[in-house]
Amino acid sequence: MHMNIIQSRPRWRTWLMAVTLGTLAAGCNRDEILGTNVNGAGTSPIAGLVPAVTSVTPVNTATGVPTNTLVTATFNEPMAPISGMASMVVTCLAPCVNPTGVVTLNATNTVATFTLTAGTILATSTEYTVTITGATSLASGVAMAGPYDWKFTTASTPFPLASAAAFGIFGGTAGMTNTGILTMINDGSIGTIATATSSITGFNDTAGDIYTETPANIGAVSGTIYTCTTSTTGPTSAAENPAYCTIATQARLDAQTAYQALVALPPGANPGANLGGLTLAPGVYTAPAGSFMIEGGDLTLNAQGNANAVWVFQMATTLTVGGPGATAPESIILAGGAQAKNVFWQVGSAATINAAGGGTMVGTIISQAGAAISTVGNTAIVTLDGRVLSLGASVTMTDTVINVPAP
Repeated sequence: MHMNIIQSRPRWRTWLMAVTLGTLAAGCNRDEILGTNVNGAGTSPIAGLVPAVTSVTPVNTATGVPTNTLVTATFNEPMAPISGMASMVVTCLAPCVNPTGVVTLNATNTVATFTLTAGTILATSTEYTVTITGATSLASGVAMAGPYDWKFTTASTPFPLASAAAFGIFGGTAGMTNTGILTMINDGSIGTIATATSSITGFNDTAGDIYTETPANIGAVSGTIYTCTTSTTGPTSAAENPAYCTIATQARLDAQTAYQALVALPPGANPGANLGGLTLAPGVYTAPAGSFMIEGGDLTLNAQGNANAVWVFQMATTLTVGGPGATAPESIILAGGAQAKNVFWQVGSAATINAAGGGTMVGTIISQAGAAISTVGNTAIVTLDGRVLSLGASVTMTDTVINVPAP
């Protein structure tokens, strides 16, 4: 009998210890036992016990992120839909306006994606914070240990132009022509991949190259004229400069890449075909019938205090600034801290800017089929704070001053 009592004590002690540990565990926060992943610097939980984020895009503290980026988070197990009490939000500090969007899960319920609302775009040079809260396991209903957040910073330009950013004019495959003696390209170069010397007329650059200037047609370029042909006078007159041609060729490719990125944006708001007299907040705007015009009044772009706000204007065909009639120049007014470098015009065919001369245009115009600024015989200067990049046809101008914005 005594032997039986002695033998039973270990089993009793084992049972008592199990009950005690169970009671302690019940009284503790489960996250303290399993570990948590509260933010980008947290520690991963034990796999399979608590839902956790395992990777994100853009990565934590990423810089130079495109302004139309998709934000994603990958989980360690299938998750219930992120809606209702669960959320995935993107925020920024005022005057930046928090972006809106839709959160979806992929087919395996392991990747959540925040897609910007159509017609919206992130601001440039801005730090954004992504926060996920309340997400739960699809199988068990167990929630994440706590909020998960990470940060990223957008690029300084909404659609990186790469080498094309240095150009005030690019004449695509056909060249560029200047009429008048008041034309100036400030803080930038001009270029074309045209191979005929005659395709470039009325320009000179700081390297000493002159392209078919006359006393009545002189256009000063503060940078370099990059071409795939020879100049009339100067260091490139004896033979084509292969390095110049390479630079021009790459610039056209980079402009085309930016153009395609603009086209690829989901269609934005429909402000009507005529933008004259309107005041528009930042965003993406799409021409309802394929073309935009600015006539009967100026267009105001109001950044509402956010100097990094972005505008994109998409049109399948033409852009016409000026009018009604040939003698009415129109302008774009930047308000509320708006910057010319953050305005983009994607033109499916050709752009015509203030045919009668005068007025101020703003933004980077990328066109498929050339552009015309003013017309021969006008003496009122047209100012463009931006760029004209043609992928195909030539760019022609009369007494035009182009101020190329800094990237």
